[in-house]
Amino acid sequence: MTTHIDLTIIVAKTAILVLGGMITYYALRAYERTGDPSLRALGIGFGVITVGALIAGVSHQFIGADLAVGIAIDSLLTAAGFAVIVYSLYLE
Repeated sequence: MTTHIDLTIIVAKTAILVLGGMITYYALRAYERTGDPSLRALGIGFGVITVGALIAGVSHQFIGADLAVGIAIDSLLTAAGFAVIVYSLYLE
């Protein structure tokens, strides 16, 4: 049985997956066009954040993990993704 909270999480995670996937795709495409390593790191950072949202959603909805486990996975991968994005801003 899907509750309102579950539905909200599914909608939000789907939006994150679609939009994060688009950002990742365009950043990596720009890297291929320009060869700028900061764009590659930017794409990887957004990719990590997007994958974190996907894994968190899958773990909760399909594997049956506790919501707190999904939040922890999402938070850890979001922090790692942001670290890569910050690194991309320092690349020359």
